[in-house]
Amino acid sequence: MSRERTRRELPPVQEHIDKLKKVVEEGNYYGALQIYKSISARYVTAQRFSEALDILFSGSCLELEHGLVNCGADLALLFVDTLVKAKSPCNDETLDRIRCMFKLFPRVPVPPHLVDVSDDDDVHNLQESLGEARSRVENLTSFLRAAIKWSAEFGGPSTGYPELHAMLADYLYTECPELDMVRISRHFVRAEDPEKFASTLINFMGRCYPGEDDLAIARAVLMYLSMGNMKDANLIMDEIKKQAEAKHPEFSESDLIQFTSYLLETLQRDALPLFNMLRVRYKSCIDREPLLNELLDEIAQRFYGVQRKNPMEGMFGDIFKV
Repeated sequence: MSRERTRRELPPVQEHIDKLKKVVEEGNYYGALQIYKSISARYVTAQRFSEALDILFSGSCLELEHGLVNCGADLALLFVDTLVKAKSPCNDETLDRIRCMFKLFPRVPVPPHLVDVSDDDDVHNLQESLGEARSRVENLTSFLRAAIKWSAEFGGPSTGYPELHAMLADYLYTECPELDMVRISRHFVRAEDPEKFASTLINFMGRCYPGEDDLAIARAVLMYLSMGNMKDANLIMDEIKKQAEAKHPEFSESDLIQFTSYLLETLQRDALPLFNMLRVRYKSCIDREPLLNELLDEIAQRFYGVQRKNPMEGMFGDIFKV
């Protein structure tokens, strides 16, 4: 009865949107944030989810347009949380709103890390800029990760809607002060855009430390293969080879790249002994990153039915036998 009365008492949502717009435009950003939260919560309690989403979407966009990333991201995250409570399906209308909020997250070039350490102002400004960049990335990441999870649960692919992965991968690569290519790659391989991923890796080859480039490429190919995606694994390898020939002629000489090329050929046939021989022959370069061995175990299971060893066997196997 109380919920029904609440449903009747709540005014048309546009009244709140118009009033709150004035509050934001007057500069009371944090006050507006609290009002957006409390009013949207009342609509959620009354199970008027569509109107709650209208309020949260309007508030997030307004706050972001005024440069209040923390406030805008907070409301964007609440928007996704409300989608989950309402069990809203993953559809074009909702995805358009997510795209709109994503585009409003600022992209600010991070200044170069090379500063005059004797100049306190330079050091302070750099630290401040890096802190703001990290905060923007963390806020955007929380929002899009929640959106990816929602899309996976309510009608999208089981790994999440590909475009949302693409958005997050691109933002992480262009805006994060400390590049985490493992994290970025995990989203790119689910984004269904291998051409964009290949271009990103080519760009990375021009800015990374020696020895990181072939590792990033091999990791990307193995991630695709661990998901059973031979098509994009081959596509990204071919595209990188084509683009890298002129700018990075040493690329094909890497042992890890040679291993990756041989692996792609081997997986096209039933050749488990050859697969195992490759792992032994190129063990030293594969061992440069533990993740590569984990991915190869997944590939062996997917392509050849090789069961992965249970890490608990070594500890408790003898006890169970007794």
